[in-house]
Amino acid sequence: MLLRVPIKHCKNCGTAVVYRVPDDGDTKQRAVCPACHTIHYENPLNVVGTIPVLGDKVLLCKRNIEPRWGKWTLPAGFMELEETTAQGAARETDEEAGANFELEGLFSVISVVRVGQVHLFYRARLLDDKFDPGHETIEARLFTEEEIPWDEIAFRTVRETLEHYFADRKRGSFDRVHELSIV
Repeated sequence: MLLRVPIKHCKNCGTAVVYRVPDDGDTKQRAVCPACHTIHYENPLNVVGTIPVLGDKVLLCKRNIEPRWGKWTLPAGFMELEETTAQGAARETDEEAGANFELEGLFSVISVVRVGQVHLFYRARLLDDKFDPGHETIEARLFTEEEIPWDEIAFRTVRETLEHYFADRKRGSFDRVHELSIV
């Protein structure tokens, strides 16, 4: 079951919508305006972020916001309109960690079906160990694989991404994008 707040009113005319299968050949229930007949589609949100690395250490951010206040995460957040996934990942890394880095390739794409999200993480090479975290971050800190507070990781998508990152690093190759689904 998808966890979402249903659309209540038409975004075009303000009339209360009804949920039904549209008459256009669609097969899913949608929010349909009975007055202006606008069909409101609900699509997944993109969460974009990075795996910032300096040598053998990964940068994690301790969350200063809910959900999961005080837990550790990779710098990431919701993609904004008018930006690419890479631009969004870079912006979130700057906002949450204040890190100097170079963006590298796409690393993981994780569908989180239950909450209607797709998480995309890019590898990033840190240029130094100086951080200036924004208001959403309590602390930004580098960890070796052995030092990572695994029991304090905020989200399963972050845990899965880190596990795949360290496995690829041990293998000596980042030659593929990891595609995963969490239902």
